Amino acid sequence: MPRRTTTGTTNSNEALYAFDTAKRAEHGTVCGVDEAGAGPLAGRVYAGAVILPKGWTHPWLGDSKKVTEKRREVLYDLIRDEAVAWSIAWAEAEEIDALNILNARMLAMQRAMDGLSVSPDLALIDGNRSNGITTPNETVVKGDGKSASIAAASILAKVARDHYMIEMAERYPQYAFEKHKGYPTKLHYERLREYGPCPIHRKTFLKKL
Repeated sequence: MPRRTTTGTTNSNEALYAFDTAKRAEHGTVCGVDEAGAGPLAGRVYAGAVILPKGWTHPWLGDSKKVTEKRREVLYDLIRDEAVAWSIAWAEAEEIDALNILNARMLAMQRAMDGLSVSPDLALIDGNRSNGITTPNETVVKGDGKSASIAAASILAKVARDHYMIEMAERYPQYAFEKHKGYPTKLHYERLREYGPCPIHRKTFLKKL
């Protein structure tokens, strides 16, 4: 298994660390922020916030959607063990319905930043919007492929949400959440038509039923 190194990077993710190094030099302490679960029909939207140690690298780090599940789990533990600070937060399905998914995403990300034990000088936020975010920030389009800190945050958010949906699969086994994690798959729609929505379904996402 590739090990973390503080002396170099692989060619595949070298640019991730160079990006963060430049931001630290300009702003000071930088955290990466990303969310997971904007598109599903059910469950929370999760967010992660991470401040990585200066010089920290790992050859597997990258956009969580492009990292295998097994490697994500390894990175999830490693990042939480070795980050300067990290935080995971979420917005519930009820909040998504009340606020809309954009505002719920922002709420989850702000909660993640508020949960950090170290206050960042700048938050690097994946995407092109930061509506309602009070932490000084800069948006980075496709940031999980450009910034190591955002990539680390994406790992925390993705893995934490997957763990949550597996727990929900045990509570509501009829929906097979462990297979699709709440996303709008053919199987999920079939189960919804058969059983109707459960308490964690996002009612505003079910207009096609």
